[in-house]
Amino acid sequence: MAKKLVIIGWGFWGLRTFYNLAWNKNFDITLIDPRTTSSMKPAMPEVAFQGKSVEETRFDLRSVIEAKGAKFINEAVMKIDADNNKLTTDKDTEIEYDYLVVTAGAKKDFSAIKGLEEHGYSMCDDIHAPKLWKALENFKWGKISIGSAKSSWGTRVDIPNWIAPCEGPIGEAMFMIHRYLKEKGLRDKTEMNVFTPGDVFFEDIGDDVRGAVGGLMGKRKINLHMEKVTTEVTDKKIKFEDGTELDSDLTIMIPVYFGQQFLMDSWLSDEVWLLPTDKSMRHLDYKNIFGAGDLNAITMPKLGHLAVMQADIVTAQLLKEVGENVTIPEYKPEIICIMWMWANEAAIVYSDIQLWGTHDLVWYGQWQWLTKKMFDLYNIKTDWKMPPKIGEHMFKKVIETFGAWKK
Repeated sequence: MAKKLVIIGWGFWGLRTFYNLAWNKNFDITLIDPRTTSSMKPAMPEVAFQGKSVEETRFDLRSVIEAKGAKFINEAVMKIDADNNKLTTDKDTEIEYDYLVVTAGAKKDFSAIKGLEEHGYSMCDDIHAPKLWKALENFKWGKISIGSAKSSWGTRVDIPNWIAPCEGPIGEAMFMIHRYLKEKGLRDKTEMNVFTPGDVFFEDIGDDVRGAVGGLMGKRKINLHMEKVTTEVTDKKIKFEDGTELDSDLTIMIPVYFGQQFLMDSWLSDEVWLLPTDKSMRHLDYKNIFGAGDLNAITMPKLGHLAVMQADIVTAQLLKEVGENVTIPEYKPEIICIMWMWANEAAIVYSDIQLWGTHDLVWYGQWQWLTKKMFDLYNIKTDWKMPPKIGEHMFKKVIETFGAWKK
């Protein structure tokens, strides 16, 4: 008899797990999400800084799930009864499971900083990115500030002590805005500032990549302010915990990250409502509950590549549970991302030096932009299947061979 597998949330990690297991008759799969459409988050910089239609980044979630013979429930999970292997939704639907995979993603709390929701902008999702594009179109001259809020993490799992979830989007924002303003003839009229709550910018990478990015910032006259913990955003200023202020006519921020309330209400979360798991992606207390992606407490930084790695581990664990002869991958987190810089420029980063390894590479140019375009096109055309695993191995080998600024 097929095992009841319930996946909460879509995203990189939810759909990766779904596609990995949809073919296997040992599982009766149900995916639950309160939204009916999925959006391509890596394409949000194009929406926020180049005016790409957000509709081009979306696809219908129900048709994708049901085409594979699985069930899609368009509801929100309210509570999980882990002792009895069932959950309840906002429409009082009760769903039983044998295995539960939680991939709902972390929440971004725009209300955690006074004035941010009213006066600030973000590129984090398909709701905020179009608003940012309109604000940028209306910008004529002045000061633009880009930075991240300080987030806090729980104590149930051992993770790096980084206070910014992921500052890659800040890199994309600053370089893309620089080029946008330059093409509009506004760059000389604009002061650009970047701020971080950390004592270094890009905590999760090494000095080689950080130095390379800093050099590119210097050439573009982008100012960097460190150890700046935001307390308030107004229409013309950003206020920090140390008493200093930064004049800002357009403020762009990565907000505070925290977990999901349904985990807290179910007594399954850590102190900040994230899901605590071991490195096999199993919940610390309930071994038939798995987590992947930003909502997993061990995910640091909050990065799509790590979410995909975790989804593959979850897949292997579940296949092992039903008797398949598979090898479970070891969880060795690493930073791999492609940072947009403009319509024909990108920087590819590969770094694990702050985590466990020795890699600290960045590769910048036009070919790298083409790689980004091909990656996004593949995902959109395949409804987020993600490129085959062999492509990742080849990708890393190319970066190791040609990457600049390496140790």
